[in-house]
Amino acid sequence: MKRYVSLFLVCLHLATGVLAQEEASGTDVSAPSATPVADTTQTVNAAAAVASGHAAPRPPDFLEAVVDGALEIFDVKSSGNTATRYVIAVLLLVIAFLLRRVVTIVIFGFFRKLSARTKTTLDDKLFPALEDPVAALIVITGIMSALKVLKLSLAGDEALGYAITVSFSLGLFWLFLRAFDTLLDHLQSAAKEKQLGIAAFMPWIKKTLIAIFVVFGVLMIAQSLGADVKAFLAGLGIGGLAFALAAQDTIANVFGSIVVAIDQPFKVGEFVQIGSLKGTVEDIGLRSTKLRTPERSLIIIPNKSVASDPVTNYTRMPQRRVDLSIGLTYDTAPEAMEAILGDFREILKNDPEVHQEFFAVHFTGYGASSLDITIIYFANDPAFAQALVVRERINLKIMRAVNARGLSFAFPTQTVHVATLPPAQGVAPMARS
Repeated sequence: MKRYVSLFLVCLHLATGVLAQEEASGTDVSAPSATPVADTTQTVNAAAAVASGHAAPRPPDFLEAVVDGALEIFDVKSSGNTATRYVIAVLLLVIAFLLRRVVTIVIFGFFRKLSARTKTTLDDKLFPALEDPVAALIVITGIMSALKVLKLSLAGDEALGYAITVSFSLGLFWLFLRAFDTLLDHLQSAAKEKQLGIAAFMPWIKKTLIAIFVVFGVLMIAQSLGADVKAFLAGLGIGGLAFALAAQDTIANVFGSIVVAIDQPFKVGEFVQIGSLKGTVEDIGLRSTKLRTPERSLIIIPNKSVASDPVTNYTRMPQRRVDLSIGLTYDTAPEAMEAILGDFREILKNDPEVHQEFFAVHFTGYGASSLDITIIYFANDPAFAQALVVRERINLKIMRAVNARGLSFAFPTQTVHVATLPPAQGVAPMARS
């Protein structure tokens, strides 16, 4: 509250200073008019516009209604800064602060109790976020109404018109920004709770939308102050073309991140392969994506490459495939081969962590030094570490089954047959010295 009172006193001091300068220069701004009529802010603004040569910004209609109503209630018709005007100004200021307390304590207190009964959490966050901007707008209305009651010089009244436009524009901009930011935070929390793929992209989506909102708000405030926004945007068009040519790689990465956000091929924490690079996704940024490789090194990939290269997401596999090839020695009998193949099938069938919809065990060929058997199955858990545990257990069961049958695993062997060659004819033996 102290800062609002200080703001009012500063504005009042500046306005009275300008008035004193006008009186010192010989201009009587407090002389009553020849015809007693009700004093309105529109008359003052019109006179300021004519004197300055350009139109002053028009204050809000609500503010005009507040000032005109207050003057009409007290039947104020004089054009000077009488004691009645000061009393009305202070009264409007007090009413504004009282109304601020009523709104923040009573009305928003009722809204908070009402939001506690609803299922959604958006209203629980939205009402506290809007409380400060609404309170600020009420105080701004009171301060500006109090200043409009006072008779200011033409320059002071014109400056007050700009102050009204800026203050109300900033207050409304703060209100909408708070609401927009709360809505984006709620969407981000909901995406995380539901484990949606877009949750990883919400931080930079929020930053982008907030930046666009701020730029749009600044342009609207500038236009309300009389700035030529169209000419500014036209100049940005030419500069934007040059900027786009100079930053085409950066723009390509930004569009690549948009493609990743829409397609959602992966999210943070998943193990993927992008092109020939494998790793766990640590961060998805606006320009690049970071992977942590199994060797614990960090790879930073531009998003334009992520959008164009093939992406394999190992985390989203429903099961993990295991291919196994073993070889038995060539002295294995056909009956023993059929028996061991049945043992292998029973091992896979009875394991609770092997996917039962498909597995294959077959005698597939004659190798250079072994009878080859191919085993294919899927681990129910696609996690790499858990798949290794299942693979180890199956391998040990296979080894025990082979030993129980009295069979042997083959290993690379080579048999060399050496034939005795007859002595070469016509070649005399070497003489010994």
